[in-house]
Amino acid sequence: MSEARRLLIVEDDAVLARTLARSFEKRGYAVEVLHEPAGLEEVATRFRPTRAIVDLRLGGASGLGCIRQLHELNPTTRIVVLTGFASIATAVEAIKLGATNYLSKPANSDDIEGAFEKVDGDEGVNLTTRSTSIKTLEWEHIHQVLAETDFNLSEAARRLGLHRRTLARKLEKRHI
Repeated sequence: MSEARRLLIVEDDAVLARTLARSFEKRGYAVEVLHEPAGLEEVATRFRPTRAIVDLRLGGASGLGCIRQLHELNPTTRIVVLTGFASIATAVEAIKLGATNYLSKPANSDDIEGAFEKVDGDEGVNLTTRSTSIKTLEWEHIHQVLAETDFNLSEAARRLGLHRRTLARKLEKRHI
């Protein structure tokens, strides 16, 4: 097994995890898959991944704890967060906790592999002057509160002054 080609996938969507695993195995990676945070330390200690893909939302759990744990076990592990619930707040927290990069779903294997290699920031990135819409501000605020509550929907709804079902409906809507 190559030292630089061990990938750990932490993803609760079994179909996506299997698809990613197959794709990266074809690229020469040894792959391990976890569908929940339980057992992460044991697998990471045994497998010693050099790269990891972590879903931000793992059922009722947060992937942020997985990022912290993987980074503490091996600070050189390159971690890419893959999420369908992207927000500025969770991106900032993921990077602070040790993630190398942060991608929104859908992302393909090429995007993810490129994110592993892009460890340095890009000073030349275009700065946009587009104003932020109210919907985007609401979305980012909701995700900031979710991150603060470790993705506990009931507590986040309470802090936002929303009914839990209302918050769940807002999260089910696709953010564009």
